[in-house]
Amino acid sequence: MSAEGQNARGGLAGPAVQRQPIEGEIGQYSPAKILGVWAAAALPMAALAWVVAPLIAGRLGGPVALPRALIVSLTVGLVWQFLLVMVLVRRERGSLRWAVLKDALWLRAPQSPTTGHAGGRLWLVLVPAVLLLAAEELLPSFPPVAGHDFSAFVGSGAGQAFLSGNWGWFALIAALMVFNTALGEELLFRGLLLPRMRGAFGRWDWLANGVLFAFYHLHVPWVIPQTLLVDTFAEAYLSRRYRSALIGIIVHSSQTVVFSVLLLLLVLR
Repeated sequence: MSAEGQNARGGLAGPAVQRQPIEGEIGQYSPAKILGVWAAAALPMAALAWVVAPLIAGRLGGPVALPRALIVSLTVGLVWQFLLVMVLVRRERGSLRWAVLKDALWLRAPQSPTTGHAGGRLWLVLVPAVLLLAAEELLPSFPPVAGHDFSAFVGSGAGQAFLSGNWGWFALIAALMVFNTALGEELLFRGLLLPRMRGAFGRWDWLANGVLFAFYHLHVPWVIPQTLLVDTFAEAYLSRRYRSALIGIIVHSSQTVVFSVLLLLLVLR
């Protein structure tokens, strides 16, 4: 008699245990396809930052023309990344139902690499990961290109005057940050690419993922060294070890939460 039959008849098999997906159930990408997906994310962002936004700013005019153009342009680029992920998952799985997305993009609780248990105290790995990401600010970095540093814009008198009471632009910036940390970059790199890179890179897939993520930042190249040194471990390695893209999403989003509060205070002034 099958285990299911014994369960139904009150036999000794005990309650059914939900099977966890195995690695082989996610199709692996070739190196060429991995680089193709990387290029489809990185190159549009670079073009939007260094070509499209300056052209738009030239038409807008005013002291905050370039920051405004950058916000709009980069939001479009991040939305494109989300759509790219959806298209690739739809082609791979034939559906975009939540159950399919959850499995295909590792949108699940962290799983122990030894026992397979999920959630619980494993979530505590977020604490050192968030602290490590916060320490990124202490590392030396290259100076950003003038006009392309959003932090400098927010800290400037012109930026603060522009944001004061400006709920429309606050909403757009909030959308940019959501797509940046949850629905765009992290979903693509930790949700789509990372589970599909082991076939090409073996046990070092997380390192390759971290390198690709760092050099994806062609639109803000001054952050590449810091991203390579910190995000590779705080996001790529831990997401791979615990097979959960939610780790990378939550860790990356921790910066967004702090920045959103600061922006809200400026808008409320």
